Amino acid sequence: MKVMVVGGGGREHAIIKKLKENKTIETIYALPGNGGIAKDAECVAIAATDLEKITAFAKENAVDYAVVAPDDPLVAGLVDELNAVGIPCFGPDKKAAIIEGSKVFSKDLMKKYKIPTAQYETFDNAEEALRYIETSEIPVVVKADGLALGKGVIIAQTREEARDAVKSIMEDKKFGKSGDKIVVEEFLTGPEVSVLSFTDGKKVVPMISSMDHKRAKDNDEGLNTGGMGTVAPNPYYTEEVAKECMETIFLPTIEAMNKEGRTFKGCLYFGLMLTEKGPKVIEYNCRFGDPETQVVLPLLDSDLLTIMQAVTKEELTEEMVQFSSKSAACVIMASDGYPASYEKGYEITIPEEVADNVYVAGAKLEDGKLLTSGGRVLGVTAVADDLKSALKEAYEMVDKVSFGNAYYRHDIGQRALKALED
Repeated sequence: MKVMVVGGGGREHAIIKKLKENKTIETIYALPGNGGIAKDAECVAIAATDLEKITAFAKENAVDYAVVAPDDPLVAGLVDELNAVGIPCFGPDKKAAIIEGSKVFSKDLMKKYKIPTAQYETFDNAEEALRYIETSEIPVVVKADGLALGKGVIIAQTREEARDAVKSIMEDKKFGKSGDKIVVEEFLTGPEVSVLSFTDGKKVVPMISSMDHKRAKDNDEGLNTGGMGTVAPNPYYTEEVAKECMETIFLPTIEAMNKEGRTFKGCLYFGLMLTEKGPKVIEYNCRFGDPETQVVLPLLDSDLLTIMQAVTKEELTEEMVQFSSKSAACVIMASDGYPASYEKGYEITIPEEVADNVYVAGAKLEDGKLLTSGGRVLGVTAVADDLKSALKEAYEMVDKVSFGNAYYRHDIGQRALKALED
């Protein structure tokens, strides 16, 4: 069987390594993949956003199944293109992917179907947004409507920061057309939880919960990033909370999308805030989160391809999705300076004994050497009986991996450990 995975980051590497456990798969193509993924799949230099070339490649190479992992091609309609030429896919079609592609759409969906979320207003006019901000409570959250590489959300601690956020997104077009509209919403407080879920449009089966660490520096300081590390499960996500989320958020979201004629099939990511008034949705993603995937999939005991195909065929059952009772911890090694400016081209050394636990994101192969080529370079994941042990093992492996300007947080999982002690 030939499988094609679209994308080229740590998330895709984690998906590919998990798919490799299925012995019916003979070939895995990664489009475009990266220098580290090249060890586990056949990398093809086609951009994840080049829908035409991807579809042509899939046809020419008789691909049996495709996994579309990143947000851009999903929102652009790659699944629709591949389905049109007879290639079954894991991932939502264009109509369903709008749940991430437009924050205005997702907020309005939640309001219409009474799914708990932060109070908000939407604007397509900067002047009106600025007027609103003069009377809104501070801190306030300003979000670009469209995709912005995970950087289109600004938490403004002062009114001046809120004004600057509106101007940079709507007037300076920091995120291009993604900033034509914005959402201004109330600032929620409480523990954050990420829950990825498999859904075939009828049934929703949540994966193990996780906790992301977005800030670049220790103690949650520094700029917001795409994620500097994760742990799973998230200690704040109790059985009681999970039950409430299923009843008030997960199932209502799937039903809402069906009622809107936008049936969602694939991985639906719920970014949640556990507030004093109960769990609320911060955001939806229409795909596996990164780096959450790098702790969630290593804990999956079931066969990933079987689950994905069941989602495609609308035959998903809870029994198909079984997780280990262990804990996982992932530490992201980044280029110093990320997410602002950083140098690239440093040689990466990954000893053989830790290679199975490393998911490469920003690297290229040049003359047989693996060189850094991005901000988040790789993730190192450990699985152990408890979180403390998983973190200890992850950091021990981090010490064995090296490249010129490597930077990582030293406090991944500390908040979770504290929660377990309380």
